[in-house]
Amino acid sequence: MTSDRLVLDTNVFVSGLIWPASVPGRVMDQAVAQCRLLASRDTLDELVTTLLSARFNPYLSRADRDVALERLIPLLELAEPIQIVRLCRDPKDDKFLEAALNGLADVLVSGDKDLLVLNPFSGIAIVTPADYLARVEKEA
Repeated sequence: MTSDRLVLDTNVFVSGLIWPASVPGRVMDQAVAQCRLLASRDTLDELVTTLLSARFNPYLSRADRDVALERLIPLLELAEPIQIVRLCRDPKDDKFLEAALNGLADVLVSGDKDLLVLNPFSGIAIVTPADYLARVEKEA
């Protein structure tokens, strides 16, 4: 059983919420059950804005997305941005590195190649959802 301190990139959250049986969905199940989920105001803002975008209307109703956020947000531990990071080749992704660094994360889970190329970052593993599940299964 793992008790990782975990940051999930927006793509993992959104995929997991829309397709619960997918690998990102299984990562979310694992994270909610056995990990401490970390976020920052910036990562949370991106999640809410992205998930409530009309482009996801074909996948989940707005009401279902609202309920998902209402259940998810209280589970997130907010990390204060004490250390600022400017490292990622896509500056929009630095907020995830900041959340991981300031929240003392063990792992950042992302499908974003701009983040994955930085693995490891300050002792924090940056892995794909599939790699995270493999890691968890190996520890079990």
